[in-house]
Amino acid sequence: MFRIKKLDIFIAKQFGLLFVATFFICQFVLMMQFLWRYVDELIGKGLSLEVLAQFFWYMGLMLMPQAFPLAILLSSLIAFGNLGESSELTAIKAAGISLMQAMRSLIVIVIAIACISFYFQEVIGPKAFVSFRQLLISMKQKNPELEVPEGIFYDGIPGSNLYVQRKDLQTGTLYGIMIYRMNGGYEDAAIILADSGHIQATAEKKHLLLTLYSGEWFENMRQSGMGISANVPYRRETFSTKRILLDFDSNLDMVEAGGIAGAAQAKGMGRILHDLDSIREFNDSVGHQFYYEAHNTTFSQPLLKKTDSVRVAEEMQRGAVNFDSIYHALSGERKQVVVRTALNDVQMATSNLEFKADYSVYLNRQEREHQMEAINKVTLSLSCLIFFFIGAPLGAIIRKGGLGVPVIISVIVFIIFYILDSTGMKMARDDNWTVWFGKLLGTAVLSPIAVFFTYKATNDSTVFNIDLYKELLMRMLGLRTKRNIAAKEVIIDDPQYQADAELLQGVSREVARYSEEHRLLRWPNPVKVFFRPGDDHEIEHIYGELETAIDDLSYTRDHRVLMHLNQYPIIATHAHTRPFRRKWLNVVTGLFLPTGIFFYFRMIRFRFRLYKDLQHIQRTNERIMPIVVELGNAQQARTTTPSVETT
Repeated sequence: MFRIKKLDIFIAKQFGLLFVATFFICQFVLMMQFLWRYVDELIGKGLSLEVLAQFFWYMGLMLMPQAFPLAILLSSLIAFGNLGESSELTAIKAAGISLMQAMRSLIVIVIAIACISFYFQEVIGPKAFVSFRQLLISMKQKNPELEVPEGIFYDGIPGSNLYVQRKDLQTGTLYGIMIYRMNGGYEDAAIILADSGHIQATAEKKHLLLTLYSGEWFENMRQSGMGISANVPYRRETFSTKRILLDFDSNLDMVEAGGIAGAAQAKGMGRILHDLDSIREFNDSVGHQFYYEAHNTTFSQPLLKKTDSVRVAEEMQRGAVNFDSIYHALSGERKQVVVRTALNDVQMATSNLEFKADYSVYLNRQEREHQMEAINKVTLSLSCLIFFFIGAPLGAIIRKGGLGVPVIISVIVFIIFYILDSTGMKMARDDNWTVWFGKLLGTAVLSPIAVFFTYKATNDSTVFNIDLYKELLMRMLGLRTKRNIAAKEVIIDDPQYQADAELLQGVSREVARYSEEHRLLRWPNPVKVFFRPGDDHEIEHIYGELETAIDDLSYTRDHRVLMHLNQYPIIATHAHTRPFRRKWLNVVTGLFLPTGIFFYFRMIRFRFRLYKDLQHIQRTNERIMPIVVELGNAQQARTTTPSVETT
């Protein structure tokens, strides 16, 4: 039975306060990053505070599901880092409470936050997306005061077309101005040319004031009673400065949401799954229709009787049908007509097929976007749990609170997740990857990491031990360190030189016998390597005797002996027989061919190295044994001399 304990309340308070603070920080950071995409839509528009408030409100609602995982990661890191730094986590474990028991209240809270995230994506997010897109499109259509482009005609002003050759963004001056006014139709049009000018909205935002310099005004003077064929007089005016007032209502009018509501982001899970079936059925019908049209038009075959088709085939085999001769028999004019007709048919068919291909890509992309949005609603909610099981164990391991190390780790983890998710989404949207693979890439990578950190923190294992990972990497690559035996500052008992000499002599005999019996330079049987158990106990025995002698001789005062001891290699006693010590790992490795080939050649490399090491041991024994025998004789002489004098 789950009972709420004081420890659960204590940890929940520590996490809750940090979560609220970090959530607003993460929300603010995400909103600022998102805002940079739409800065141009906000500046210089004369938007009211109410419109800006709506813009940021809808933006915040859309980004809340993305802020939840990051806030959970950061708050769990800080919370458990503080507990570890203040030794409270040590006290909890000393009381017999495991890390998972300490986290159980937070697990319930995180699951509740994940459900809230899914609710936001399912209910609130689609509505906020529709309202946000409506507001954004309306803002783009508002106040063309600073939206006049360069080099093209701008028709955002009712009844007028404005062309600007160049703009000065600092002063707001427009150069090379051309204006077409068509208030009474094309027959009553006016053309205004000016070297420069300014455009600005009036205070009530109901009109636009154009101030033009050094220009001309051309205007038709057509009267209503004139016929179409009558001569139309026109007026020409040259001016140095002229002001024109144009009607323009800059109030923000919301556009219709019909087209926006069809986007995948504007739908809940139930509607997405329902619309997916409709989209697939429609795409299939369009594909079949395109196939039938192409089969009946571009790639159609002439209707021939069976006898005619057989006859044509026989004549073509004999070479009786020559289309080039038929073409050359035509007249020159007829040849041009035939070529022109063929070219037109090819161009029409190419354009038709390109259009159908683009439309098919659009339909396929629409289907993939709905699939991606459905998966995203689940993965984004699930990421709350994944980020918690990364942050909480990491906080318990590093035991650093505050905003230093936790912030750095949180940013690194979130950047990895963001890169993986963005890459997968782009590749899936462009139909380079399958949808499920692209959208589950980030979750698939971070889930094992969360399991690994949770396992390490629960078992109090070291994670950030650089020496441990260095040793593991060296073992995987077959690297090894050299011996480093230094002279001892204090030596109580001298080595037994005579026994060590006999031990080294025995090692040399065993090495010679082993080299003759085992052919290390031959390739071993792969079946025996991966599917039959077996350890090389002879090498274990030889290396054990060698290490015994080296350990005893390391207490010598003679520097010559120390120099030769450091020349003995460090031998891997099992790597030359099989890849792993466990039988099932060897079987799995052997069954998986690419991995098996890698480890097989790795084992061969270890066999060659063992052969060289044994030869090196024999050579070193030959160099060190005379010195050891000499030191042994001197040692024996020192021990026997006092007894003779006493006698």
